[in-house]
Amino acid sequence: MKVVLQKVNQAQVTVDEEIIGKIGIGYVLLVGVAEGDTEKEADYLAKKINGLRIFEDTEGKMNLDIHQVSGRVLSISQFTLLADTKKGNRPSFTKSAHPDEALRLYEYFNEQLRGYDLDVEEGQFGAHMKVTLENDGPVTIVFDTDHK
Repeated sequence: MKVVLQKVNQAQVTVDEEIIGKIGIGYVLLVGVAEGDTEKEADYLAKKINGLRIFEDTEGKMNLDIHQVSGRVLSISQFTLLADTKKGNRPSFTKSAHPDEALRLYEYFNEQLRGYDLDVEEGQFGAHMKVTLENDGPVTIVFDTDHK
């Protein structure tokens, strides 16, 4: 699995001109599920993201987690994170999980986040979405469970 985390002041996702998810301070998570991923990867990433300390304390140091700032999560499924661009100019997405399995693990991952008492808004799996956000910092962190 691959997750791109962006610390945001605000964010929203729109499908067909309708806002389907909106948060203030927190994380936008772009979530890509690779072929062969299991609940193990989702569990690991949910735990890491839950405990991540990237919000500033009173001294301006990245020392607070999302709970300490009453932050929320906007989780967006994004198979294009698994793009292979090594050959040619058109990306290949053969490393992405089959859509049925990707949806299952994406939903499982979001439930694991909720299990840590995180408020999670979601995009619409498989839909053409417009995501707008105000990145804070900017702080962007990439998590990748592929250790090859």
